[in-house]
Parts: sequence; C-alpha cells; structure tokens
Amino acid sequence: MLKIEASTLEIAYQNAASKLECSITQLKIEVVQVPSKGFLGFFKKSAIIVAIRLEEKEPEKKPLKATQQENISDKETPTVSVSPKKSGTKKTKKEKTHKKQTVLNDTIMPASFVSDQDDEDDDLNGLDFTADYDDEYDERSDTEEEVQTSTNLDSIVEEVQSKINALFNLTCFTIDSIEVSAYDSETLLIEFKGDDAALLIGKEGYRYKALSYMIFNWINSKYEVQLRLEIAEFLQNQEESIGRYLINVYENIDRDGRAQTKILDGVLVQIALKELRAKYPQKYVVIRSTRDGLKYIIINDYNN
Repeated sequence: MLKIEASTLEIAYQNAASKLECSITQLKIEVVQVPSKGFLGFFKKSAIIVAIRLEEKEPEKKPLKATQQENISDKETPTVSVSPKKSGTKKTKKEKTHKKQTVLNDTIMPASFVSDQDDEDDDLNGLDFTADYDDEYDERSDTEEEVQTSTNLDSIVEEVQSKINALFNLTCFTIDSIEVSAYDSETLLIEFKGDDAALLIGKEGYRYKALSYMIFNWINSKYEVQLRLEIAEFLQNQEESIGRYLINVYENIDRDGRAQTKILDGVLVQIALKELRAKYPQKYVVIRSTRDGLKYIIINDYNN
C-alpha cells in the first residue's frame, strides 16, 4: 500500500504507477482527498490517494484439457446402425403429420365465430351501384325487413336514452332529460337542452367534438347506427352558417365546373360534404387533408 500526495489526481496516478513499477490499469486506487483550488489562494487542497498493485493471475489450463478430452471422446463414439434410423424416421414422420393436423385444427374457426349471413356492404358515401335481379322478387321480404329495422331502432332508441340519461345524471351539469329519437333509418338524433347545455359545447366547439366522438364510437360499435348530436341548437347554427358560405361555392361550381372550399373544422366539413353531395350528385365530392391535418373539400367532374 502506497500513499501519494500531488497537485492533481492525474499526477498522483502517474507517481503511483512509477513507484510501484506497473501501469495504471494494474493499480487499485482509493481517493482519500479530492484536490481543490480554494478561494483567493486560501483553503487549497492537494490530491491524496492510496494505491495498491494488483497481482496477475495465471490462466487455468485444466478446463481446456477437459474440453479437448470431451471433443476426442465425441469423435470416438461408435456410429449407429442403419435399421434403427429407418424406424426412427417413420416415427418422426408420423409425429410430423400428427403435429400438422393439430396445427390445422387449431386454426379452424369455431362455429360461433362464423356468420351465415352475407357481409354488409361498406358505406361508399352515396355511390350507386346497379345489379340485375329476377322479376320474381319476393316483396314480402322487404316489408318484413322494414318492420324489423323499425322495431330494432325503437328498442335501440329506448336503450340509448336510458343509458345516456343515467350517465349524465351523475355529472354536475343542470340539463333537461336528454331526448333520443330516430333521425332516419340509420341515424339517432340526441338532443341536449337545459341551463348548462351550452357549457357542453365549449370554446370553438371543442367539447362538442369530443362528446360527439365518444357517443358515436359507443353507438356505432354497439348498435351500428350513425349519430346526429344537437346541443343547445349548436348544430342548427352550424348548418345555417355553412349554408350561407356554400352559396359562393355553388356559384363557382356552376361557372367553372369545379371548386374547392376553405379549411373547414370539425362538424363543418361533414355538414358541407353532405350538402355538396346532395346538391351535385353527379360530381366528385371528397374531403382532402393538408400536411398539417386540416381538412377541405374539392368538387370536380369524375373524368377530371
């Protein structure tokens, strides 16, 4: 053990290595005092370390000999006869075929997950497709389906109304009983009224958008219906404002055959899309997004 004092730790390490006649990596060093410059020449401290030279250990050769003997013993093992290999291969083939069968059985869907009904057509935003049908079409099926959808929609309306009122009764807002009705065969109209109903809209409609997003995800995933959310006549006012804006857009379409709206936010873009497609069913009307995620609508001919 050697105690060394120097102005810096580097000099102390070098002095320890030179005195013990070894490199710094072969030293076990303990720092007793860290050097400091002090303040205005006062309280200056030097570096103090305690160094010990580590002894080098010779590498053990016995494990190497053991591994060499194992390699030699592996080379001297007798070869296996041919006849057991054939029987073994037959067994392995049987096992492989059995394994393949189990994998196939595992991938088969159970009967409860397989639907016998045809998949419903995707909503293609108003695009009409024609198909040829036989003249002898059973009209009773149409009437029965209409009755079933109406009864199903009525039950959905009652269930949604009871659940959404039970949810908002737990909040601190003083609102009237939430009214739920069938807007059309595929859409529910949910109306919020009352003293604090306007608070559910929020600044620039942020709360309205969040609330409509949550309610839509609930009723669309569970009941497969669309949503029309009205809070304190907010949606009606938005429809009136977008109707006044679209007057100039209509003029551009009638004059040039094509047009593009300004950046529309939230509910406005959906209202404008619905109005434009109803006004120009023969035109190509679609929502486009900018790099920043802002949305607008373009109106053009299908050929262009």
